[in-house]
Amino acid sequence: MRRKIVGTAEVPRFCVYISGRHIYAQLIDDQVGHTLTAQSTMDPALRKKKVRANVKGAELIGKLAGEKAVALGLKKVVFDRAGFRYHGRIGSVADAARKAGLTF
Repeated sequence: MRRKIVGTAEVPRFCVYISGRHIYAQLIDDQVGHTLTAQSTMDPALRKKKVRANVKGAELIGKLAGEKAVALGLKKVVFDRAGFRYHGRIGSVADAARKAGLTF
């Protein structure tokens, strides 16, 4: 999958990874190799709120990542689910990012 998905400065790759305890979302420019913005449940502000790697946490991460992207002037992204099925938490991250203003 990742061979086909490439992010640019105008249309970055929106990569989502979920471990057993945390959710990570990044906007990546693959041509330069830089992460434009990132959001995760390991953020100190979210750790104080006790955000977990469940569907509610996934919705919050997607919303915050989408808002950060829109603040940077990015509206269109390429979604990279990192080999995970588009179901449950991955779908929640994507739906929340769409509601925040991103288009896939």
